[in-house]
Amino acid sequence: MPATNSVRDRLDELFRQRIVIFDGSVGVLIQRKDLTEEDFRGERFKNHPRPLRNDVDVLCLTRPDIVAQVHRDYLEAGADLITTNTFTATPISQADYGLESFVYEMNRRGAEIARAEADKFDNRFVAGSLGPTNVTLSLSPKVDDPSFREITFDQLRDGYAEAARGLRDGGADFLLIETIFDTLNGKAAIAAAREVAPELPIFISVTIVDRAGRNLSGQTVEAFWTSVEHAEPFAAGVNCSLGATEMRPYIADMSRVAPVYVYCYPNAGLPNAMGGYDEKPNMTSRLLREFAESGFLNAAGGCCGTTPDHIRQIKAVMADLAPRELPAPAPHTRFSGLEPFEITPDSGFVTIGERTNITGSQRFRRLIESGDFSDAVQVALDQVRGGANLLDVNMDADLLDSETAMVKFLNFIATEPEIARIPIMVDSSKWTVLEAGLKCLQGKGVCNSISLKEGEDAFLEKALRVRELGATAVVMAFDEKGQADTLKRKVDICARAYELLTEKAGYRPEDIIFDPNILAIATGIEEHAAYAKFFIEATREIKRRFPGVRISGGVSNLSFSFRGNDRGRNCWSWSRTSSSTGDPTPPSAWSSSPRPCLAAARSERSTSAGAKGQSRSALPLQCCTARWGTSRPTPKRRGRSSASRCRSSKVR
Repeated sequence: MPATNSVRDRLDELFRQRIVIFDGSVGVLIQRKDLTEEDFRGERFKNHPRPLRNDVDVLCLTRPDIVAQVHRDYLEAGADLITTNTFTATPISQADYGLESFVYEMNRRGAEIARAEADKFDNRFVAGSLGPTNVTLSLSPKVDDPSFREITFDQLRDGYAEAARGLRDGGADFLLIETIFDTLNGKAAIAAAREVAPELPIFISVTIVDRAGRNLSGQTVEAFWTSVEHAEPFAAGVNCSLGATEMRPYIADMSRVAPVYVYCYPNAGLPNAMGGYDEKPNMTSRLLREFAESGFLNAAGGCCGTTPDHIRQIKAVMADLAPRELPAPAPHTRFSGLEPFEITPDSGFVTIGERTNITGSQRFRRLIESGDFSDAVQVALDQVRGGANLLDVNMDADLLDSETAMVKFLNFIATEPEIARIPIMVDSSKWTVLEAGLKCLQGKGVCNSISLKEGEDAFLEKALRVRELGATAVVMAFDEKGQADTLKRKVDICARAYELLTEKAGYRPEDIIFDPNILAIATGIEEHAAYAKFFIEATREIKRRFPGVRISGGVSNLSFSFRGNDRGRNCWSWSRTSSSTGDPTPPSAWSSSPRPCLAAARSERSTSAGAKGQSRSALPLQCCTARWGTSRPTPKRRGRSSASRCRSSKVR
């Protein structure tokens, strides 16, 4: 096959031609060598103070001959892609052996050994292995402290960066971020890879830990893909934990949702009572052939328990099968928590619960300021049970360490599956708080917000950082001159931001959420009289000019005109329309039927509750703000509306 200059081009050509073959387990072949403590130490670490047996990665420094032989065995069996012997060569994992300072060297030598062996064969590639480490960013090891983490996102990212630098310098063709049991760990590895080796393609694979179809941190395959697609990986897959029999539905899911090459390298069945693997090569190869026949695969190989014999038979059974055709990406807005959330043309309004916003809930503020995070979690749970699609979290208060509070609360709710299943919107006027919050999200969340207030350079810097952290952004209609208060300025600012995001920051239109600013409504002040009209008209024009973008609008400002009028203010705690019949719900139903917010902003696809059959385009604004977790009208409060704030995305 004629080679092209770019590794990416060569890989792409190979993946288009046929089903590509990965290697198998490195560890199983090394275990067969029955190595001693002295073999692992070598002369270099002869006097090292800690035991080194079973630190397979150190063999890149002490027994490179054994590592080279393993690679050679798999290349001779027909592997197109061989993985470096660096699965645990990160500072976090090597700390167990006291070898943190040798991480760069381990990775560089591991890549050099694999490179030398691969170059003895025609058109073979070296995958620089970045394993999951032995810590998790999404879960607490302390039962009595759900917010505790053993390590920070930045520490883990820096460790991965050191490993990736060594793999790059040693000659790896691409980086393989594999066996991801915690998606936030994977996002740290992605950030490191893009930082130190942006020229190398990335392969990403998740490991499903049981038949419930989730990784250890609780995500489904589709939620996982949504969380990591910002990396623009060359390929994505499923590996380890399960045998091919149990893995089938999950590789099917990955094949369905990922518009990139998909691969699978399962274990040789499930482990036996002794921790070994009994599945024979003919069984593994037969199961993987069925995956390929079903159109799931572009590449296949083996993980724990597999040997060169497994790889040889996998290659043989794939020889006459065509690779999977890549599906076209769906042009939809997608978010994720533990589960995916997608906005499609049929979605209607999206509700964002904002009771977990210090500026919008006195109860939540009191709990956070008193340090009662456990009870504050109940506020979030009430929002989710009330029907919130996303959860807004804001910790902006003058006397509060907002960054610390944001991280602690997000870590708390990450351990509550009922809450963590929905995406999170990190909300703050302080960039440091936004960034700290995004580093706590294993899913694809929302940054609320960024704007052109500080100019284009600062805007692009923040937009790129949001994307690097796997989130999307709310963009306020705000520029160097201030907040947009006319139709023209709203549209012009959003148009300018759209051009910067799509042309310089790599955003898809579906990952842009504009907030054209409703501002204060019905205050009686003349200059405010047209604000609602401007918002609606700006929404229509932005959606027309920039298909795919979303619109967010906070309607709580409507309550400003009802200060001192409890009867009027409490009306906004009543959903105007029954979710099942479309008929107005009388106040008598308040105590028995609390419901989430139905809508806020104009939708030409909906009908008005007050005029059934009449298009909402005939009404200037239909809005309602629901009570989250309350069963009666809330008492009078000073300042903001007694109802919770709610934003809605307009979907055409």
